[in-house]
Amino acid sequence: MFPKRPDQGTIGRPIQVRSNFFSLTSLPTSQVHHYSVSIVPDVPPAKNRKIFQLWETASNEMGILDGVKPVFDGRFNMYSPKPMPFDDMAVFLIDYYEEDEFPPCENPTLKCLERVPKKFEMTLTKITSISMDSLRLYLKGLSSEVPTEALAVLDVVMRQRPSLTFTTVGRCFYTPDAAVTIANGVQLWQGFHQSLKPANGQLLINLDVSATAFYQAGPVVNIAAKILGKHSPLDIRGALSEKDRQRVEKAVKGLKIVVVHRGQIRRKYKIAKLTTTDAHRTTFPLNESGAEETVANYFLKKYKMELTFSQLPLIVVGEPSRPIYLPMEVCEIVPGQRHMKKLNERQTSEMIKFTCQPPHIRSNKIAAGITLLQQKDDAYLKDFGIEVGREMLNVPARVLPPPTISYHPASKEPTITPSEGSWNLRDKMVAQGVSLISWSVVVFGTEQDIPVPSCQKFITLLCQTCEECGVFVKAKQPPITYASPNGNIEKILIDAYMVAGNSYQARPQLVLCILPNTGVPLYAEIKRVSDTVVGVATQCIQAKHLYAAKRQYCANVCLKMNVKLGGMNSYLSNVQLPFIGQKPTIVIGADVTHPAIGSSASTSIAALVGSLDAQCSRYSAAIRSQKGRMEWIQDLSGMLIEILKTFYKTTGVKPVSILLYRDAVSESQFQEVLKRELESMLQACETLETGYRPAITYVAVQKRHHARFFPIRKEDADKSGNVLPGTVVEQKITHPSEYDFYLCSHPGLQGTQVFTIGTSKPTHYHVLHDENSLNSNTLQELTYRLCYLYCRATRSVSVVPPAYYAHLVATRARFHTADNDEEYNRPSSMYSSITTREKTFGIVKPELTNVMYFM
Repeated sequence: MFPKRPDQGTIGRPIQVRSNFFSLTSLPTSQVHHYSVSIVPDVPPAKNRKIFQLWETASNEMGILDGVKPVFDGRFNMYSPKPMPFDDMAVFLIDYYEEDEFPPCENPTLKCLERVPKKFEMTLTKITSISMDSLRLYLKGLSSEVPTEALAVLDVVMRQRPSLTFTTVGRCFYTPDAAVTIANGVQLWQGFHQSLKPANGQLLINLDVSATAFYQAGPVVNIAAKILGKHSPLDIRGALSEKDRQRVEKAVKGLKIVVVHRGQIRRKYKIAKLTTTDAHRTTFPLNESGAEETVANYFLKKYKMELTFSQLPLIVVGEPSRPIYLPMEVCEIVPGQRHMKKLNERQTSEMIKFTCQPPHIRSNKIAAGITLLQQKDDAYLKDFGIEVGREMLNVPARVLPPPTISYHPASKEPTITPSEGSWNLRDKMVAQGVSLISWSVVVFGTEQDIPVPSCQKFITLLCQTCEECGVFVKAKQPPITYASPNGNIEKILIDAYMVAGNSYQARPQLVLCILPNTGVPLYAEIKRVSDTVVGVATQCIQAKHLYAAKRQYCANVCLKMNVKLGGMNSYLSNVQLPFIGQKPTIVIGADVTHPAIGSSASTSIAALVGSLDAQCSRYSAAIRSQKGRMEWIQDLSGMLIEILKTFYKTTGVKPVSILLYRDAVSESQFQEVLKRELESMLQACETLETGYRPAITYVAVQKRHHARFFPIRKEDADKSGNVLPGTVVEQKITHPSEYDFYLCSHPGLQGTQVFTIGTSKPTHYHVLHDENSLNSNTLQELTYRLCYLYCRATRSVSVVPPAYYAHLVATRARFHTADNDEEYNRPSSMYSSITTREKTFGIVKPELTNVMYFM
């Protein structure tokens, strides 16, 4: 059992906000009957639903169901408000006609091809009857056992009609209406996320706007042109290079296509690969005699088609032993196929533009969405006795006061109380500035592209800004070397390290890297080499910032450099950190990141960061690679031992309390992850010293949710129209009895790329274990105040910094292993013979483990 809510918070200014939750004003009162569904042969859920719908329609026409409206989850479960009119099991045979394989004849005088149905067998078996009483007890807080079956019933009922009307992806429903086409043959569809959430005394629907990428439907040859950055297939001159062929093949492999050259017959296939030869050079056996024919000649003779794009590779479908070759121009991509691969930079930028919506627009779309998805005439809802409220909930909230941030006492303005979550560095010096004595600069490019005078001008401004910010730069004219972005990065950085050391007769502290304006592979390899091979901090900047150098940009770079070299940028006084300032306490952030969807990488990365001082301003990190998709941290014990040892070496004391913020755990995993990780933490403490047992508080940090808040009064909104930083919600939409709250700790952001304002997303904090007896005021205030200590920004952030840092460390660690080379497209030319590039995990050098190199 997780901790119960200890009390209601009282600190802060009380306000009311609207939230995107809608009440279920009426729930089923009678038992619901549960049946298992088996459909043979096995087909995807979308087709299962169509087959079930055919059965439901036919059964109603024959009077079997007598108007009862059962619901089906598309896989194995059917629920009915009344018993089915048969014994424990019944088998039904269903004829299913593919909707688009044989379209209606356009000319009624011609004889159409006879449509042949596919035969399916559907078996319904009675499982049990489900009472809703357990749900009512849970919502009232009288039972701690989650009523899983009752919630599953209601979830399927609420999704029944939308799933028949829209394209379903997980808990979201999408429509191609108002779709936007973006780069490389991809479309963005808008839709809605819908889920049920038990809350205090009521069951709610959480509804939010959503968007995802789909492949653009239409001729494959058109999509291939777009993948290659062409306006149309006519722009493709001659045959494709092998690089372009692989690029197209990677994008379209696995997609469903339909052929359009056979009149009424529109067979569907799945793309296996592309040929390496064109239609004139690809042959196949024409008959059993072994006579070969080219694909181009076959289409000319058989279909009287002279291929327009015969120079392009062919699509290969069918079994490997009996491949079928199809020209791209006779194939069309079936609509409604989700784009599962990682979006490139341009696509991501367009996705941000598409989804970034100001609060008032998002609010209006959500209000329209509840009417669209849960229509009043929904017969399924009516049959189960469910009614849905049409108005968003008004929710009590509080706005917590901001903390006062401290800088170096010698600053003109040593303290600042931020307004609306942000402030600036003017008249402030970092709390503890380092001295930069030994460093060098590497320019990845040529002197023609980036002249030496331009570099020196930027370096001069950077040094001046550092001095103003309290970071002393002794060497104001570091040696500058030029290198190829495609060269051997390991050798380049080692040489830069040696040049710095020889120039200043001191151990190099930093290598400043000036990069071309694009290129994740180069950045990834620089970080791998500097972190795991050389053991020196690197600061990367894009060349475009060098030419348009601004003092504000240089100040932001200075903040990063200072913490990478062991400095501290700002802090809060001890009295402003409740609980932490009272006794030796370590604040820990933990995260696990998994390989991207579609990536060949097989490992997940676990990261742990721990505070090194009572101000919670500096952190050390520990990293492990582990089995892919494993949700709990496998070697948490070993990682925690590292972190606790570093804390002891730095402070001279052992922490008597541990506050852990754990990122990236879903509610369904709370129980198992907590059990395993708590055991590992206790084991680590016992290993360090027999009987050592600090009090542990474990808080799950969730950003992947769909709760949003909208201000009701203008005075409760910031200039972007979002709720004010510090807005905390712990009533009406939170757990019926457990200890959780939502906190919007950051100001509403204006998108720098698209100049639009988005809707702030609060972070959900859920206490899973608490031996420190933290009341609501203490934990909420502490969490919010920590959000002002994110060391590379002069604004409060949306996630408590320890969890944020853990995520940055885990993301950085992905650069450290060759398992991810494909994901970052690192060519082998970047590697050196100095070290063997095996599929192993690079270990961060000891010189960097006690500083925030990952910033």
